[in-house]
Amino acid sequence: MSSTGGNYGDIHRYEPARESTAAMIGIVLLSVIEIVFVGLFTYGLVAGWAGENAPTGNMFLGGAMAAIFINLAFILLLYRKEFLPDVMIVKKRRRKWEDLYIRQEDVEGRSLADPADLWETFKRAVYPYYRK
Repeated sequence: MSSTGGNYGDIHRYEPARESTAAMIGIVLLSVIEIVFVGLFTYGLVAGWAGENAPTGNMFLGGAMAAIFINLAFILLLYRKEFLPDVMIVKKRRRKWEDLYIRQEDVEGRSLADPADLWETFKRAVYPYYRK
């Protein structure tokens, strides 16, 4: 579904999610594997597998944690691909001076001699979306 609207914030393209059953079953199975990895990691910490005298325990717990995050990445990848719609919105095109958070009248630079002006410049540098 596409629209011809060119206003800022209009939806340009909207494709609904597939929501396949196979992806749902895959996410459930990966979640069960995730719970097993988390339980194994927790048991290893409680049982004292890691320590100064147990380098293999440290490597095992590190590998378990890596497996936890890799598995979580696949869960999120499947969820994003299969269950979130593809939406493209119209965005406002910005000029070079707008990308630098500088007002158009300040393109040539400003003097920092005035203390009040210095404070406004500091506020703008710390919080670029600051408005008067």
